[in-house]
Amino acid sequence: MTAALEINGLYKAFGEKVAVDHVDLTIPQGSFYGLVGQNGAGKTTTLAMAVGLLRPDDGSARIFGADVWSAPDEAKALVGVLPDGLAMPERLTGREVLTYLGLLRGLSRDVVAERAGELLSVLELDPAEKTLVIEYSTGMRKKIGLATALLHAPRLLVLDEPFEAVDPVSASTIKGILRGFVAGGGSVVLSSHVMALVEQLCDHVAVIDEGRVAAAGTLDEVRGAGSLEDRFVELVGASGSGAKELSWLSR
Repeated sequence: MTAALEINGLYKAFGEKVAVDHVDLTIPQGSFYGLVGQNGAGKTTTLAMAVGLLRPDDGSARIFGADVWSAPDEAKALVGVLPDGLAMPERLTGREVLTYLGLLRGLSRDVVAERAGELLSVLELDPAEKTLVIEYSTGMRKKIGLATALLHAPRLLVLDEPFEAVDPVSASTIKGILRGFVAGGGSVVLSSHVMALVEQLCDHVAVIDEGRVAAAGTLDEVRGAGSLEDRFVELVGASGSGAKELSWLSR
């Protein structure tokens, strides 16, 4: 079976700083795949290259067999992306953003209108559908960003920190949507540094550390007998036990 996303030897450096160091990953079809790592570990850069938002210095990425760089139209039609720091037209309402992007995708006006209405409703954004995006909270921006990623009915979702700044009720709604997407045959790649969230949602996981894959496989294979957080700390060599006490906070 063709992988939903296949990453081979991705490499990216910014000056002398190597951000992603020849990463190889295979995301199976139908999987809910978690990508975890510390801040600055290379998760966002890896995903940006994998979906065609950032050109790699070396390596390749394929979405259901379509090369992201040599066949971008084919590859990008198959994926919905929620990138870190998503930018969108801020002087449009949520419905107008969905309409604009849906028409750019080549969807008919009737299909766009129907899907936009459903997405605004299920993501509980319909009360604010006439509110300009510039007035949206951070959590609302995440939700409208997810709506734009889902609008064209992709086979793969690549989501960078989709639950950041999202309230618990909205987070529960998003989790339900993503679980339903996977149950219906879709595939999801989700980056996060919240281990409990990844354990709750994902069936596969990869640990990224200093631009390299420290471990990858099914959730049970990676975490072993303990928790994912314990395994993560072990893999990246981090520990809070050596932290110095702040004497000026002691009473």
